[in-house]
Amino acid sequence: MQRKLTLTIDEEVYNGLRAVIGPRKISRFIEELVRPHVVKKDMYAAYKEMAADQVRESEALEWAEGTIGDLNDEER
Repeated sequence: MQRKLTLTIDEEVYNGLRAVIGPRKISRFIEELVRPHVVKKDMYAAYKEMAADQVRESEALEWAEGTIGDLNDEER
């Protein structure tokens, strides 16, 4: 079920949304941005699904280990 919500935003932001996203796609765009922050059940399921992806996890570990050396390069 969908519910209607009225938001008040700055005119510049509104014009940017219309120009970049399109006038009939703003609601969906905002919903997709907000959903992971307010619907925790879906977020936990997504994390579980990502963790089950062996290739993705392997790439993420490789990336994380590759950034460890960056700390030594920073000035203190």
